[in-house]
Amino acid sequence: MWQLLRSCGHLGLRLVYAEVAFCCIVFGSFDLAGPLQASPAEPNPRNDQGTDRNKNRAAAQPLLVRWNEQQPGCTFSRGDDGKYHYGLWSGDVGIVLAVDAREVQIIRHRVEPIFGVLLTIRYRGAASLDPATTGITLQFIKHFKVEQPALDPESYIQKIQTDADAFDSETRRAIAKHPAEKQVRETRLQDYQKSVNDLIEFLSKNSLREAHLDRANPEVRGWVFFDTNSKWLGGWKAQEEFVLRFPLDGKVFEFPFRLPPETGEFLLQKRQ
Repeated sequence: MWQLLRSCGHLGLRLVYAEVAFCCIVFGSFDLAGPLQASPAEPNPRNDQGTDRNKNRAAAQPLLVRWNEQQPGCTFSRGDDGKYHYGLWSGDVGIVLAVDAREVQIIRHRVEPIFGVLLTIRYRGAASLDPATTGITLQFIKHFKVEQPALDPESYIQKIQTDADAFDSETRRAIAKHPAEKQVRETRLQDYQKSVNDLIEFLSKNSLREAHLDRANPEVRGWVFFDTNSKWLGGWKAQEEFVLRFPLDGKVFEFPFRLPPETGEFLLQKRQ
């Protein structure tokens, strides 16, 4: 009997030792005298790479500087020239956006359906600044938020001239087929050519161009135009909303504005 008990006892100890050994194999070695120590988590390469990409993407995006009349560096005025003036300073750079109070109404009277704004860029830094129209956009908020790029003056002048030549040829062919309409068609052609020539001259002389600003030459001014000949634009509302964006000096200057700023407002240009 005693031998049987001893045999059972040895069997129980062997089973206990076997269980301990099994646990060591499955869970790894640990100090039996102290609590189980969790091993440090291995870094997740995918997560780290995603974080790095997010950081790089955020660092690559330029700083957004948005006009708000309540913020320092922002101004608004109604000028005697019939324009609304929005000013925005950030660091050493200031931009003034001027837009005619009747700009939306004027579009349909132009020989080309273009929307224009007058921009003034000022620089007060000790180094230099090279503003360009590349990247300037105008967003039409109430028209599916369509965003139009600024027109390149030289390319657009060529386009206007090509259209004028085509209209001239078309008119000559129509007169040859319908001699009785000669006077009417020639008058229409002359009016069209005059409007085209006036627009080309204005674009050539007054468009905003690339410039080099420094202490000796701290300011540049010029008009920027946007094409509205789009199926998404037209049918203008009583009050339109826009956002003009101008990338400059590592930032994006953003001007949200309405025409008119107040519903039903009517601003007239004072006579000189």
